[in-house]
Amino acid sequence: MPRNAAPATAPSGAPAPDAAPMRYEDALGELERLVQRMEEGQLPLDQLLDSYRRGAELLQICRSRLAAVEDQVKVLEAGELVAWKGGA
Repeated sequence: MPRNAAPATAPSGAPAPDAAPMRYEDALGELERLVQRMEEGQLPLDQLLDSYRRGAELLQICRSRLAAVEDQVKVLEAGELVAWKGGA
């Protein structure tokens, strides 16, 4: 799947069962593009509403990915969240 492509979706708009979970970076990039189009103020009302709904889905994806990473860091640090030391 190309980097900027949206994942396959079922007719309901939910991800298709065989679709891989969307990466954080892809969700964030799509969310940023949506926000930019919405801020331009040129979208018809129905498209604006669809964009808002998609933005809420993307925000949830980003939040869940970040929470998963935080949980992994806690496990790796024996249950204690420590300050990030950079790319060392």
